[in-house]
Amino acid sequence: MFLLDPMTQNRSNAVMASRVEPDDSLDDFPTPMWATRALCEHVIDVRGTSVWEPACGRGHMARALREYALHVYATDVHDYGHGGVKDFLWPGAPTEYDLIITNPPFRLAYQFVDRGLDIAQRGVAVLVRSVFIESIARYQNLFRDRPPAIMGQFTERVPMVKGRVDPEASTATSYCWLVWYREPAWNGTKLVWIPPCRRKLERPGDYGAVTSGATLDKTTIDGGKAEP
Repeated sequence: MFLLDPMTQNRSNAVMASRVEPDDSLDDFPTPMWATRALCEHVIDVRGTSVWEPACGRGHMARALREYALHVYATDVHDYGHGGVKDFLWPGAPTEYDLIITNPPFRLAYQFVDRGLDIAQRGVAVLVRSVFIESIARYQNLFRDRPPAIMGQFTERVPMVKGRVDPEASTATSYCWLVWYREPAWNGTKLVWIPPCRRKLERPGDYGAVTSGATLDKTTIDGGKAEP
């Protein structure tokens, strides 16, 4: 049986490191789009790849990924009006995607990584609180035998609030991107500092409505015109 970690709860406008969500919570804390762009700009290169975002929520991460990846498939266990409805942890997941990239429910993050490594062609990247690298349970279940290739640590805070993205939100919680590759073999975890980049990577419209649709690629954004 997997040892699960407690999740955290929204105490005010800021998401604090000590929050605790109920066991049946959907853990709906959308990712600001600039934080996904930071992954693509400073941690890994997703250009030309196919990506599955299996906890897409309202589509903020998938929308940002579509600015870089060739093809993005977006799903979630709950119907938020964006992407397909699918439980990523149940059998029968498609295996044709190069990368699994997501902000998983914190209490299920280990299972998302483990599942992703079994089905992704190239690797897995998850956005998690930096304290995720702690705990005996995660060490025994994951890091001891399947340590990440890269830890991309944000040097500025990534505010996430329940049920929405909010440009005015603040947080006391530190976040990082953890990346696993299937090949080549692991040769130590590389620490990457993500420089202050929010101001540079935010775009007009980031905090508005997101595009609906389960499967889009670069030719379907911007009114059907391919990106240059």
